[in-house]
Amino acid sequence: MTSRTSGGEPRVIKPHGNRRWSRIKRDYELYLFLLPIIILYLIFKYYPMYGVQIAFKDFSPSQGIWGSEWVGFQHFIDFFDSYNFWTIITNTLSLSFLSLIFGFPAPIIISIMLNQMLGKRYKKFVQTVIYAPHFISTVVLVGMLNVFLSPNSGIVNHIITWFGGEPILFMADEGWFRPLYILSGIWQETGFSTIIYLAALAGVNPELHEAAIMDGASKWKRIWHVDIPGILPTIVILLILALGNIMSIGFEKAFLMQSDLNYATSNIIPTYVYEMGIQKAEYSFSTAVGLFNSLINIILIVTVNRVAKKLTETSLW
Repeated sequence: MTSRTSGGEPRVIKPHGNRRWSRIKRDYELYLFLLPIIILYLIFKYYPMYGVQIAFKDFSPSQGIWGSEWVGFQHFIDFFDSYNFWTIITNTLSLSFLSLIFGFPAPIIISIMLNQMLGKRYKKFVQTVIYAPHFISTVVLVGMLNVFLSPNSGIVNHIITWFGGEPILFMADEGWFRPLYILSGIWQETGFSTIIYLAALAGVNPELHEAAIMDGASKWKRIWHVDIPGILPTIVILLILALGNIMSIGFEKAFLMQSDLNYATSNIIPTYVYEMGIQKAEYSFSTAVGLFNSLINIILIVTVNRVAKKLTETSLW
């Protein structure tokens, strides 16, 4: 295909497919770098998705996935009609929203406070202290909770008895499950999220602060009118991701903290899927519950992303 230039000379126009292939040949090293990740995702993420079809079948291990009988949406209907459906949904949403309300602003506040510190040594010390819990495994974290909150030997109950109170069964009381889950999560993950916001604050133009100081702005006004608008795109992106995963609470910690005494509040969708799928071998039913949970997450993240794009012009895509 040819066309004429402004001087009247013929110019060859390459087809779109040829241009794309030439870019691939030019940057083939970058595509080779991506190849291991693509293969990893295909094997461990996408290939297992074919097994999701057992949510619509009466799965039998002896007959296999393809040989099992189709039952349509029966497992979903059974889950919606189950006596504990609303309890599980309420527990999951309550734990997720409370974790978001109390946990999401914490790293923003701490990162702004650290950004205002003048002492570099003290700043690095505080960063190290709040970041260190991120490396503690969930099993160790729950073990620490059991030790510190033990009614007989825990330091917390010792302090309570010193002031004339009675020991509290923190880990067995259903009323304490959510506060302990949320507070331990804030303690463990705030430091990691703080690093992201500190990096965003480092990108704020210092000339804006200088101009605000020249105008007589106080430190609080500079935080409100310079720092927060500067990191607002980062806040929006992380909020979209957090809201999109509102139904995906970590299984490990909830399962390790769960007991017969706090089961009423600790029974959430991930632990329920484990109970029905692994302990009771109801594979199709548990797959249907897990698929329902994933669909809700997809709907939430798409909805929140569109709303954020209209309101703030910042979105994931």
